[in-house]
Amino acid sequence: MSEQQFGPLRSRASRKPWPECPDVVIYRCAQCARLYQRMGYEEPALELVCCGMPMELLKPNRQEDVSPDIEVDYKIVGGFNQNAVQVFWKTKELADKPEWILLKTFTGSYLKYLTAKKLPPVVFPLADEDAYVYCDNAICKRCVFRCKRGCVVYLYFKSKGLLEIPLDRITDYFVVQEQT
Repeated sequence: MSEQQFGPLRSRASRKPWPECPDVVIYRCAQCARLYQRMGYEEPALELVCCGMPMELLKPNRQEDVSPDIEVDYKIVGGFNQNAVQVFWKTKELADKPEWILLKTFTGSYLKYLTAKKLPPVVFPLADEDAYVYCDNAICKRCVFRCKRGCVVYLYFKSKGLLEIPLDRITDYFVVQEQT
């Protein structure tokens, strides 16, 4: 009998983690584009200033707000031992690509800046509680368990601002089955 292998990134959680990470709040300097990311619900005690000017609070848009100029999709790949979130985008203008992408997970966040030549997808490998999956499918079937519900992808585009994509999509097959 073969022993079950546990990869170093595998979640040891026996149930889906409850999102413990507070909301992501992002400020951007209009002058130098420097970012300030904070987690939490309380307003900062002092006004955030960069380059001698107050930083701009980025308010997230939804996919519906920027369609059809920008299309964003994601895929959850891997299984129990190796899982990741892949983020894809299509834009009408080639120059209008995300400057950075942030993945908010159950326990924190991952931020990646994109180079001028970076093509989709951007891959966020997950570990520990963030790597929890219900099944061992190589590609998520977006079933009713929605293992990554509570996680959110944020993309920043110069032309459209901040875009928020929750990882809670469910396939049409499961929606029809739930309603009957």
